[in-house]
Amino acid sequence: MKILKITGILLIGTCILSCNNSGTTESASGDSTKTDTANKMMTSTNTEVSLFDGKSLSGWHGYNKTGEVKNWEIEDGALVCLGASKGDAGGDIVSDKEYGNFELTWDWKMSKGGNSGVMYHVVENPKYKAPYETGPEYQMIDDNGWETKLEDWQKTGADYAMTVPNNKTKVKPIGEWNSSKIVFNNGHVEHWLNGEKIVEFQAGNHEWNDAKAKGKWKDYPDYGVATKGRIALQDHGHKVYFKNIIIREL
Repeated sequence: MKILKITGILLIGTCILSCNNSGTTESASGDSTKTDTANKMMTSTNTEVSLFDGKSLSGWHGYNKTGEVKNWEIEDGALVCLGASKGDAGGDIVSDKEYGNFELTWDWKMSKGGNSGVMYHVVENPKYKAPYETGPEYQMIDDNGWETKLEDWQKTGADYAMTVPNNKTKVKPIGEWNSSKIVFNNGHVEHWLNGEKIVEFQAGNHEWNDAKAKGKWKDYPDYGVATKGRIALQDHGHKVYFKNIIIREL
């Protein structure tokens, strides 16, 4: 009788264990499905997207403007600023879409004595005359051929008028292609040039606010405030070439 009782208890225990395992397997399968879905969403969110198709200005428009863009054209698969604006405002183009956290890469070259830049989180509004009033800028300039002596905060790769590049900055000779990258992730910003990280800072911290209050942007209260906005390519009156413009949202 004792043997039968023990056997019965073992059988009951086995059934309970089997049922529990069956439930666990089903639950794990459910979790797996949710995980797969989350992974697919993450993959979709982190997909690299080209902002330039190599043959048109599709996806871009003049800052605060509608209609045809006449001061940019396509040349040998590159997006070329003709420098028609002859100044620091009026000829900039911006992306149709806005971005928050992102990784942006592009290749560029410029004519001798050239000046340009890439801005982000640009706010489009008639009360602003140019993207630089709101959007931080990755500076691009002919460091050696510029007409006057440049301050460090004006040199290639700088977070223009805010954070200077380090000594790893190596710009290719005029006429050769450079590769650049901006990473913005919840205020943490990195600038890269030809494979080297040359700038790193935290937007909005004490050091950043102090630099804004004392520098070029002290009279621009909306500079760097937005956490989402358009990408801008600057027309500073010089011929500049862009290609392989790729963005990945983070």
